[in-house]
Formats: sequence, C-alpha cells, structure tokens
Amino acid sequence: MGERVASGARGEERRPLSVGILLTHDFTLSALSMFVDTLRLAADESDFSRPINCRWTIMSDTAAPIRASCGVQVLPGTPFLDPSGFDYVVAIGGLLTGLNQNAAPLCAYLTRAAAAGVKLVGICNGSFLLCQAGLMQGRRVCVSWLHYQDFRAAFPDHEVTGDRLFEIDGDRITCAGGAGAADLAALLIERHLGSRLAQKPHQVLQLARTRGEEAVQPHPPVAHDVADGQVRRALLMMEQNLSDPVPIAIIARRLGLSTRQLERRFEAALGQRPSLLYRTLRLRYARWLLETTDRSVTDIALEAGFADCAHFSRQFKALHGLSPSQMRPGVAMRGGSGGDGSGLHAGPRPF
Repeated sequence: MGERVASGARGEERRPLSVGILLTHDFTLSALSMFVDTLRLAADESDFSRPINCRWTIMSDTAAPIRASCGVQVLPGTPFLDPSGFDYVVAIGGLLTGLNQNAAPLCAYLTRAAAAGVKLVGICNGSFLLCQAGLMQGRRVCVSWLHYQDFRAAFPDHEVTGDRLFEIDGDRITCAGGAGAADLAALLIERHLGSRLAQKPHQVLQLARTRGEEAVQPHPPVAHDVADGQVRRALLMMEQNLSDPVPIAIIARRLGLSTRQLERRFEAALGQRPSLLYRTLRLRYARWLLETTDRSVTDIALEAGFADCAHFSRQFKALHGLSPSQMRPGVAMRGGSGGDGSGLHAGPRPF
C-alpha cells in the first residue's frame, strides 16, 4: 500500500485513499452502495472503476455471504487484514435486530484498529457498533432521526445528535446513513485527494451538491409521534404557517382550549412552551432554506416569519451556534453546534 498517485493541479504525489469496510448482518445496502460508489468514481478517470486513487476492501471473519436488510447478499473480499494498512475502517450497520449476530468479531477488529491509530467510521447503525465496542466514550455520535430514541435507550451516557448528516469528533466519524454516506465519502476524498476528485462522484451520481458536516437531516413532520391529539393538531397548524405565524392564543381557540390549557399540554407532551417550539420550527426551516437555496438572508428571515432581520439573526445564532451567513454551505465552520438534537425538526416543508 505504499504506491503513490498523482493528484492536484501541480501533479503532486499522494498515497491512495484506503478504506476497510465491515458489514453487520442486515446492513443497509444503500449506505454501502452510496459510500463505495463515491469511492469508485473518484478512484479512476471516466467510469473505468480501477482502484487507483481509492481502494476499498470488504472484510469479514468468515467467507460466508453477509445479508443486507433488503435480502441481497454480499461476499466479503477477504478475511480481516492488518488495520494499520487502512486510512479508515468503516462499520456499516442496518437493522438493529441484526446488530448482535456478528458483533463480537467486528467489535474486536474495531478495537484493534483503534489501538493502531486508524480513524474509525460508523455509517447508519454502524455507530451503534462503535459504541458497543466501547470506542465512543466521551465522543459525539450522529445517528438517523429514525433511531435517535433507540440510541438514547441503548447508550444513555453517550452524547448523540439526530439532526445532522454526520459528526466528526477527532479520529471518530459517525454518519446517519442513506445518501449522507456519499457526502461523507466525498469529504474523505477531498481531504486526501483534493476537491476535483471529490466533486466528480456527485456529478456522475446525479446528486445536486455535496453536503458538509453541518447539513441538516431531513425529517418527517414533528407531530408524527406525539400522542396528545390536541398537541398534534397544534403542531400541524404551526408547520403549515411557518411564514405567517399564527398567535398561540388563536391556535388554542381553534382547538377549543385556553392558552394556558394548550401550554400545559405542550409541557406535558414535549417539555416546551408552544411559543418556543413554534419559533424553533421556524428557525430550523430558515436553516434548511439557507442550506438549499441561494435566497438572501433577509428574504429567508421573512419566509420564516421574522419581520426584523437583526432579531432573526440573533435567534438563529442562539439556536444553531452560527449566524445565518456563516451557515451557508462552504462558509459554516467545522465543529459548530448544529442544534440541540432534540428530535423536533422542521426540514423541507411536508405540505
């Protein structure tokens, strides 16, 4: 693995990016394919797929095929190799019910890799595997919103976020999965081989743009899992009126409640006052607009229901840790707060 490849405008020599991949039983095929295809397309010119700039190896403790959650089976390419030969060792998970079927040998290998100083990556529920191996103590962990509560139940002492695509914490990287696996692979390629090779896969895969660590996960409507029917109806009214906020008193009246009754229901169901949660939804909608459109900050403030741009900017920074202008793709600072990860999010409007 000591070969060198030319990369960059000056043709400087760089070592190929080398990645070892571990799969849990019932892993998510889309996460694997998006990650590996991004490496494949950056590895060679055109679509020749020769592993020149990037190399990937799927490993297992046995030669048996590994079943994906969709039923497709993947043959590992090799038994476990010396982890020090890789830049990254990536664990890709899937269904939580399949996580323990081959966890012991995978956890042992991840522990070897960590001891060798190799950077570790958990994609989809591969993040659970890293935690199960005891390798994420004191580290921030990113999981899909779908498994946010599952993670909190399984690892209550770990710091977790469910509102961004991936999280980089030193030599540990965790990714929510799905199409975010392609964005993470592109970031690793850019780090090792430069931006030109990192951009090519997204263009070929017909992905609009590369999203960074600060990008927000899309989420379903926030009312989805709320048991209180009146609170659920109030949340739907809020989601449908982000640009022209309805006073809480009017929402309560439409539900046949007093303002105080509605506030008590919100406190019981969600632990927040309705006015605060309404503002959070609007600010998260504004963040989504900042990351996915070229509209001005003033225009976005108005679209999110804020008449005063300065007030909007203060509230936005208080929630997200960055100003609206800093949150723009390519501008946001690595390591921003990224929100509170509470599980209540307004992404693309679902109506």
